[in-house]
Parts: sequence; structure tokens; C-alpha cells
Amino acid sequence: MEAITEGVNNINITDSYKKNRIQVSNTKKPLFFYVNLAKRYMQQHNEVELSALGMAIATVVTVAEILKNNGLAVEKKIMTSTVDIKDDSRGRPVQKAKIEIVLGKTANFDELMATAAAAEDGETEEQNA
Repeated sequence: MEAITEGVNNINITDSYKKNRIQVSNTKKPLFFYVNLAKRYMQQHNEVELSALGMAIATVVTVAEILKNNGLAVEKKIMTSTVDIKDDSRGRPVQKAKIEIVLGKTANFDELMATAAAAEDGETEEQNA
């Protein structure tokens, strides 16, 4: 029994749960919620993993392209696969496409973020005047 308890206490949970992973849905949040969240994750962890299933794949690709086109991110890895999801209405597993995109900071990421933050501060001062 002690060996089981010791084994449970030593389980490494970081493999299944990554602090820098964003699981994207195409129905729950607006697009720029994910863009801004990815920026924040890159500030904290230097890279972000965007993950989606099925119809949400287009949202992940769009988020990645926005970050790349604004000079904030570079692609590190793109993985695609299919996963079996249990469909309660049909009672049998359904295969869904899955994508995972790992993005890293560009060399000038911090500079671009500082410039954007300074521009926002300037706008709020103008509005308050």
C-alpha cells in the first residue's frame, strides 16, 4: 500500500497539463480574447501552445497568423492528428481533427509590446483630458 501511495505522490502532472497551453473553442470566446491571452502567455513563458479540435481549428490558425503578421510570434512546431471523441447522441466514438501550434516570441516581441502599451496609455490620457 505504501508503494502505491508513494507512486501517486510522485506522478508528474505537468505532461497532461501545460501552463502555456490554450485550448481554443470557436463558440465560447471572441477571437481577440485568444490573441491577447496568447500574448500574455508568451510574456510569461516565452512560448505558447494553441490547441483546437474540429471547427475551432480555423480559429487557432487565425490567432497564430495574427500574432505572426504583427511580428510578435514565430512558428516553432505544428502538429496535426485525429482523436476519438465519444458522441453521446450516437453512442459511438467520432473522429475529430486536432491541431497544436507552438509559437515562440520574436526577437523584438518585448519592444513591440512596450510600444503597444505606451500607445494605449497615451490614448487613455487623451480620453481622460
